[in-house]
Amino acid sequence: MASSSSSSARESELQKEVKRHDVTLDELSCLSSSRSVYQKNGNLFFLTTAKKVKIDAEKQLDHAKSELAKIRLQTRSTR
Repeated sequence: MASSSSSSARESELQKEVKRHDVTLDELSCLSSSRSVYQKNGNLFFLTTAKKVKIDAEKQLDHAKSELAKIRLQTRSTR
């Protein structure tokens, strides 16, 4: 039962992460790809291009979606 609640908590966390990345990508798509934006790395912000941040956000979104799919597949297989 504990693993079920931890996997559902992780699933909820990943769903929020997917939504955050979707919003980030929507915001970045409204900007010129050469526009300068700040990207947070750790506790610091670095100036970079919107294109680079968008590529990074897409990778993070893909990773979060694949982790979410793994959790959902495990949940189905344990039922």
